[in-house]
Amino acid sequence: MSHALRLLATAAMLLAASPVRDVPQHALLDSAPDPFVVAHGGWYYVVATRGDRLAIRRTRDLARLREADEKTVWQPPARGANARSIWAPELHRLNGRWYIYYTAADAEHDDDLHRGVFVLENRAADPLAGRWIDRGRVNTRLPGLDGTVFSARGRSWFVYSAYDGPDSVLAIAAMRNPWTLTGPERVIARPDRAWERQGGRQILEGPAFVRGPRGDLFLSYSGSACWSDGYAVGLLRARPDANLLDPGSWTKAARPILASSPSARVFAPGHNAFFQPRHGETWIVYHANKAAGQGCTARRAPHVARVRWSAAGAPEVPLTRRALPAPLRH
Repeated sequence: MSHALRLLATAAMLLAASPVRDVPQHALLDSAPDPFVVAHGGWYYVVATRGDRLAIRRTRDLARLREADEKTVWQPPARGANARSIWAPELHRLNGRWYIYYTAADAEHDDDLHRGVFVLENRAADPLAGRWIDRGRVNTRLPGLDGTVFSARGRSWFVYSAYDGPDSVLAIAAMRNPWTLTGPERVIARPDRAWERQGGRQILEGPAFVRGPRGDLFLSYSGSACWSDGYAVGLLRARPDANLLDPGSWTKAARPILASSPSARVFAPGHNAFFQPRHGETWIVYHANKAAGQGCTARRAPHVARVRWSAAGAPEVPLTRRALPAPLRH
């Protein structure tokens, strides 16, 4: 083999082995608000708001997500506290079992005062198999939405967007089990920045957890009304040894880490989640509109980006390069 051919072959091998692939600037799906991705057992599992049900897509390659069947795994009852407005599902693997956290409202009162976070449990190894058991509503102090869970300092924590008067705030509590909170619940962030008050509402929602390379704890969140092009993703930070129930332990970034970018064709980005397909890789998934003024509709489409870490150890989301993680292996 000639030297030139060897160079070409080597380049091809390196390209095939690369965990990042450049892709055209397009969404994973045409419609999937509030996307959530988890990588487990050689698969990417993807859930998103469908409004009237909970459904999961599974693929080894996010570039082929459109080809994956979407399987409905749960439908709400006709009546009761979790019958309407099925929003913002998250799929978590906890203690060897699968859990879906989702927002729902009462059949008779589909409004914010009757909205809460509910939990389903599945003991099967595959979340597309087995039986989903209704574990009821998380016992939050306030009505709210967009619940998430994470582990830190040897225990599990629950964070959600709580309706506190005219504001939507972020509240945290420790967990006794995957569907029950224990001890005090504390508000750790309020919409006190101008960028968090766009669209006529004061809103913090869609919390998502990620641990930094130095062990710092980060909670991203979406600020402002989702129908505003000012909708964006902000960031809270706490030290690894911080008292997570103390609002003073959380420092808010001065500016959003992800905001509308006409050059990248990303408008009103928000409701993100983080996932790690491989050790040392952190990715973000979020929804966005493809043009200004499109509002808060089912047209919001999911995008992903590779997270990079600043010199200060904080997550950054570059939009100048679009990429996808490499396929997962069996």
